[in-house]
Amino acid sequence: MRKPEVFDTELQELACFAKVISHPARLAILKYLAETKTCISGDISDQLPLSRTTVSQHLKELREIGLIHGEIDGLKINYCLCDTSITEKLELFDTFFGRIKSGKISCGVEKSCK
Repeated sequence: MRKPEVFDTELQELACFAKVISHPARLAILKYLAETKTCISGDISDQLPLSRTTVSQHLKELREIGLIHGEIDGLKINYCLCDTSITEKLELFDTFFGRIKSGKISCGVEKSCK
């Protein structure tokens, strides 16, 4: 049984962000868009070892969370990174894990976390 509504908005947003970026294809799309340093017009699937349908689904996930945006230009869509949203998500992540890191305690047993 899933009950996301019992968790505060920040945790829900963080979980949604983590879920979207947890797929290597989505990370590859973000990396590609960042490396090109421009909006991409046309078919991103030409640059990735995935089908157009698969890339389209991943682009949809990235758009829905606001990490990218796409503007229709005739028959093509121009995809761009959304810097503002990326910054907001990273700040949310940093804040959360900053609290986790500052709350660590020593239990006397040091284990490798690999």
